[in-house]
Amino acid sequence: MASDANLTAVGTVAHAETGERTVFKILLTISFCHLLNDTVQSLLPAIYPMLKVAFALNYWQIGRIALTSQLTASILQPLVGLYTDRRPQPYSLAIGMGVTLIGLVAFATAPSYATVLAAAALVGIGSAVFHPESSRVARMASGGQHGMAQSLFQVGGNAGSALGPLLAFLLVKGQGSMAWFSLLALLGIFLLTNIGTWTKHHKSSTQRSITYDSARLTELPEDYPHATLPTNKIAVSLGILVALMFSKFFYLASLMSYYTFYLMGKFNVSVQTAQLHLFIFLGAVAAGTFIGGPVGDKIGRKYVIWVSILGVLPFTLLLPYSNLFWTSVLSVIIGLILASAFSAILVYAQELMPGRIGAISGLFFGFAFGMGGIGAALLGKLVDLTSLGFVYQICSILPVLGILTAFLPNLEPARSSGHSRHPEST
Repeated sequence: MASDANLTAVGTVAHAETGERTVFKILLTISFCHLLNDTVQSLLPAIYPMLKVAFALNYWQIGRIALTSQLTASILQPLVGLYTDRRPQPYSLAIGMGVTLIGLVAFATAPSYATVLAAAALVGIGSAVFHPESSRVARMASGGQHGMAQSLFQVGGNAGSALGPLLAFLLVKGQGSMAWFSLLALLGIFLLTNIGTWTKHHKSSTQRSITYDSARLTELPEDYPHATLPTNKIAVSLGILVALMFSKFFYLASLMSYYTFYLMGKFNVSVQTAQLHLFIFLGAVAAGTFIGGPVGDKIGRKYVIWVSILGVLPFTLLLPYSNLFWTSVLSVIIGLILASAFSAILVYAQELMPGRIGAISGLFFGFAFGMGGIGAALLGKLVDLTSLGFVYQICSILPVLGILTAFLPNLEPARSSGHSRHPEST
């Protein structure tokens, strides 16, 4: 009798055989909407110095703002993904952006720290609705080029993450000026409504074109890896990916939340100069994200994961001991290399469980947000007890967890003509 892994593998093979083309219009639109969503998200760390002064906050309280936003998104995203796997909601993307809009208005008018936390939670809810379904849309429009599609989708988000601090540097002169960014959310609602209409029609036609029968279960290609992986191997692989995500996002939390404070404290630069350095770092993150997916399509995702996690270790070890110039240079190198991991990790996980795209996307986006929020809060508490320099020294060793990549099976079929291989049994 066929296993669940076989059934999901058949679904993937059948989908590939429909001969669908990559829908770049949809990919570019969903990537741009990701840019809008993450521009709003990245405004929060960019305005932390302003909020710290306005509400007389310590680093632990700053960390709790990030924790509230990202932990809310972390908890809800897997649940949203599971729900939409069973009951697709094409217009949920526009609704999620509407919640983000409410959060922005709340930020602009917040009279107290408690209201700031509530606004952060609303922004987190909006992000929780956006990411799982939008990742599914990117895969639907990929035409089989899943790594490229996820990278294009992710680069929109990372470009938005880089753009947020730059816009904060140029436009945010006070708390009330945050309200202007609600215009970005309104544009997102309009575009995502159109995406929802496309998704609704695309899903119905795709579902009619794919059928399952018992004969298909015996026709899986020998080099199709998902049919041969046992359940416990999938579980161990997912656990390794989660550990790698912890390494990546805990380290990124130290830079995204406290990099401006680190530069201001160690090198005595102004808030505006620190925000500009943060923009440069996040720009490198965006570039690295785009590179990771297509390279993974060509050489294999496991190799990209190897390089992007373990390969960044020498640079993270050097950063706490560098001057301002080399700190800026190293932050760009770290952003380029480390960011290339996420698209490879996400598509690798989707290929482990191809019948659970929404749930896997929600789980990994949720874990990313959760690690970012928990990391920001815990590191903020550690900064209050020690110093930012000490925290960066501790975080610099996190990429050593990249050695766990050795235990991941190879999912790519053989690329040499006429030969096939099974996954490694590492």
